[in-house]
Amino acid sequence: MFFGFKDLVDILLVALLLYEAFRILRMSGAVNLFWGILAYVGVWFLVSFIFRLELTGAIFNFIGSAGAVALVVIFQEEIRGMFSRIGSRMSSAPLMRFHQAKEKGWLTDEQIRQIVLACEHMADNKVGALIVIAAEQELDEYEQTGEKVNADVSAPVIEAIFFKNAPLHDGALIVRGGRLEAAACILPVSKNRRIPKHYGLRHRAALGLAEKSDALCIVVSEETGKISIAQDGKIATVKASVLTERLQQKQ
Repeated sequence: MFFGFKDLVDILLVALLLYEAFRILRMSGAVNLFWGILAYVGVWFLVSFIFRLELTGAIFNFIGSAGAVALVVIFQEEIRGMFSRIGSRMSSAPLMRFHQAKEKGWLTDEQIRQIVLACEHMADNKVGALIVIAAEQELDEYEQTGEKVNADVSAPVIEAIFFKNAPLHDGALIVRGGRLEAAACILPVSKNRRIPKHYGLRHRAALGLAEKSDALCIVVSEETGKISIAQDGKIATVKASVLTERLQQKQ
């Protein structure tokens, strides 16, 4: 049997699908399920194609069909997040970004400076904050959970929102189209069990939204005074200069 280019592509695609499934299940803390599924597929292959046991193979086929539906139901959030990230990468193509930038508007250099300045001040004073910078994807469902602000991007306003005794300091501040749209917004909390334990609820909420959308989420830790960025399903502690660069990339 001749091994051709199509066979190589077929193998690479299967390997890619297996890797993506492993990554999704590892993030959700169910990596053992991946190895169980892999073992099941191996036994099914032996029964159906090597030993050709028709009755046993039929049972395995039935279980496999029902199990596939069950897995989609159980891991619908993880699968949705995966396709959402794929869609966000496609929508960030230069032509799409140019078209959407004309419609929505992006942060100006002065607005970026105001956001970074507010984060620096809050970090110095160990004031906890969670700021979401919306990109192409709509965040209406999260904006509706908070209070409408509709204000200019200003460091004093941002700091006033997250002041410890302020009524809107809990939850996230969503910035969209160069405006402070809504505050005290509720975000989905990440179920990723690999998140370092020193990250608090704000970090988990930021990562949860970063897993489901193309937004950039900024977290100021109340305990350590450090600034973190969550984007594309990843979170990391950064300096103010790096924050400025990442925000400028959103323009």
